[in-house]
Amino acid sequence: GKHLYFTASTDIGPVNGWLDLSSFRRPFTRSVYVTVLRKDLPSPLAPQSDEEEVRKPGETARTPSKKAAKADAKTETKAETKAEEETVTGPPPVVKVDFDGIDQRTLALPISARNYTGLGAGKTGVLFLLEAAPILGLGEGGGGTLHKFDLSTRETEALAEGVGPNGELDAFNSKPFEVSQDGEKIAFRRGESWAVVSTAEAAEGEAGNLDLDGMEVLVDPRAEWKQIYDEVWRIERDFFYDPGLHGLDLAAARQRYGAYLPDIGHPSDLAYLFNDMLGELTVGHLFVATGEGPAVAEVKGGLLGADYEIDRGHYRFARIYSGGSWNPELSAPLTQPGVNVQKGEYLLAVAGQELTAADDVHRLFQATAGKSVVIKVGPSPDGKGAREVTVVPVESETALRQYAWIEDNRLKVDELSGGHLAYVYLPDTGTGGYVNFNRYFFAQVTKDGVILDERYNSGGYAADYVIDYLRRPLLSYWASREGADFHTPVGSILGPKVMMINEWSASGGDAMPWYFRRTQLGPLVGKRTWGGLVGIYGYPELMNGGSVTAPRVGFWSPEGEWDVENHGVAPDVEVELDPQAWRRGGDPQLEKAVALALAELEKNPQKTPKRPAFPVYH
Repeated sequence: GKHLYFTASTDIGPVNGWLDLSSFRRPFTRSVYVTVLRKDLPSPLAPQSDEEEVRKPGETARTPSKKAAKADAKTETKAETKAEEETVTGPPPVVKVDFDGIDQRTLALPISARNYTGLGAGKTGVLFLLEAAPILGLGEGGGGTLHKFDLSTRETEALAEGVGPNGELDAFNSKPFEVSQDGEKIAFRRGESWAVVSTAEAAEGEAGNLDLDGMEVLVDPRAEWKQIYDEVWRIERDFFYDPGLHGLDLAAARQRYGAYLPDIGHPSDLAYLFNDMLGELTVGHLFVATGEGPAVAEVKGGLLGADYEIDRGHYRFARIYSGGSWNPELSAPLTQPGVNVQKGEYLLAVAGQELTAADDVHRLFQATAGKSVVIKVGPSPDGKGAREVTVVPVESETALRQYAWIEDNRLKVDELSGGHLAYVYLPDTGTGGYVNFNRYFFAQVTKDGVILDERYNSGGYAADYVIDYLRRPLLSYWASREGADFHTPVGSILGPKVMMINEWSASGGDAMPWYFRRTQLGPLVGKRTWGGLVGIYGYPELMNGGSVTAPRVGFWSPEGEWDVENHGVAPDVEVELDPQAWRRGGDPQLEKAVALALAELEKNPQKTPKRPAFPVYH
């Protein structure tokens, strides 16, 4: 009842807009503070004596070890600690706060500033602080570090690593640890495991991990489903952005659909019921997850990152996806050093088994994902000149194929525009879009204009970050002794901009083209977007591990109108993605976007003013 501990930051400003992409991946720190609540209490950081020990004649001088110094410091506060601990088992202390001058009784503790996301108190003067990974974004991050600070010694030490759900920290679970009442033990989550360790020393490796494999829970499904049904309606009642629930009579709907509960026989039935009844709210982003079910063993088939064609009774590589060996997520099995399989070669055998067109090529790659497999390839189907190479098939080719599609589009834009236009693909408005924008936009700032492709954008944040960089105005030019003159802002493309959209552009992928049009950056090309802009975040989990969302942030315009939800963002120039043209290697939407940008560039060519003559002062 004497001290209040808290964290605060002086550099967190840019990330306060949690919904905005401009807050993404900005490192910041927090410091730790203590407020002395009463005027009559001493400072917990009062100067410690540094006087030399007085020695009697003949005694040898000694310097206390660090360990001894710690012990001495702890001894000094032993009586106070004991008194505080006795209070735990007795009546709670009376807390008195003197507000007059309290700002002068707030002190910074001698703890390094870090990105702390959790704070807990143990014994008197002992704090536990959870430090997040250096860079944290949606759905990413490494495990956090749990630190222990002792006010008596004024030192901090790491207690455990990898603390957090699934090895991560996120905005909805910022304190995955709990200190016992007596301060002797601390429980924390480490990925999918839980650990309980002593607070006296660091927990190495998997020390303290609890064996939960034998835990069993007796479940009454019908009673559980009834509780879940009631909980779902409470979640919609308490979190839905419109307290009027779009005019739905909540009590009547709850009673009407409740009549189906007695006939529910499986969690999937319950999910079906939820989808049906929550559809009454007529809103996007309303998702249902069924919850726990029987575990199904997975057999992960392997893929080589290739398209095949049948030629003379054998499989032939029609296209090989090269990916990027520099990126672990884009590892391409057939283009690794020493493998070097080429387009046009034949796949003749897998793990010693001959392969012909009469067989399914994928059958021989069952359970090979991530494992070494020997394949035989050659320039002809008869096996002449064939060789054996070792490959490591991947579980999914999605990233490889998307990367190839992006690169094909970039090269096509470059070809169609004669090198004048950049191409930037934005798969979402979260991690992928942020990374792609930074990688592709800033690498092409010497271009005269840019095509922004947000087709199939799966959303995330509100992409103000992208819009801010697209709309940056020219401020000045700079001349240097060598090289071409450049301008400020350096990271900008000043010429025409066109954004491509389609019916699979959703959520943040709805908002971004709306902002693009709002800021008059250029035309939108393609098809009307999905139309879901009542966002979601943070809901209680249902007791069976399932979940429902209650869309809780509704989008409306500065003119005071609800917008985008249920009707999307229409293009300025509507273009169908003609399947026949696409099959022939064309992309009508991309080609139209390039044509519009080139027309604008011809109308308003990008010209750099003539550099003025250098000044002469003598």
